[in-house]
Amino acid sequence: MRRKVPQFVCALFGILLFALYFSSHPLARALSQLVLVEYWQIIFAFTLLVGVVSFLKVNLKSIERGEDRPYRIVSLMGLLSMPIVAFFWGIKGGTPFMWIFENIQVPMQSTVFALLAFFVVSASFRGFRARSVSASVLLVSALLTLLARSDVGGLLSEHLPVVADWVRNNPSMSARRAILIGIGLGSVTTSLRVIVGIERTWLGGKQQ
Repeated sequence: MRRKVPQFVCALFGILLFALYFSSHPLARALSQLVLVEYWQIIFAFTLLVGVVSFLKVNLKSIERGEDRPYRIVSLMGLLSMPIVAFFWGIKGGTPFMWIFENIQVPMQSTVFALLAFFVVSASFRGFRARSVSASVLLVSALLTLLARSDVGGLLSEHLPVVADWVRNNPSMSARRAILIGIGLGSVTTSLRVIVGIERTWLGGKQQ
């Protein structure tokens, strides 16, 4: 019963939203917009709550096992202190909440993104090695795009930005469309599997 009820609710609302989205009736379109615009915010708020609870459970279990205990304690302190500070002093400029956000969270985010840049460069170096014809085409296209987006490209040739735009709007766009079509088909397949009850891993535990 613990699995049947969520499956029934998921299937019911999945079929209902599918019918509302593709229906041309004014009432159906109004209900679809109401769900997608208004109720979506409520659903998003509950997903944040689920994420917070999951974050607490994972970190508390790791603290009990002694895994990276200082870092996880600091993470929990930040998670618990930010709502308290926002509740008592607000989130406007000059409040303790904004001071913590601008002087602690923003520098940490900048540090993480700066570290990611090194991983991107390393992956690009490995991916752009001209070991085959396709890798050579990828390397030449990337170099054209990078040069066209810099001042050096305009100095080398006035036709270079035109060629880079053609590469971006034609071959690159074709590949992006193929990827988007694949993502769409995968999303439809997964949604249908969830609605009809074939995919049950979202209920937690092993698939049954």
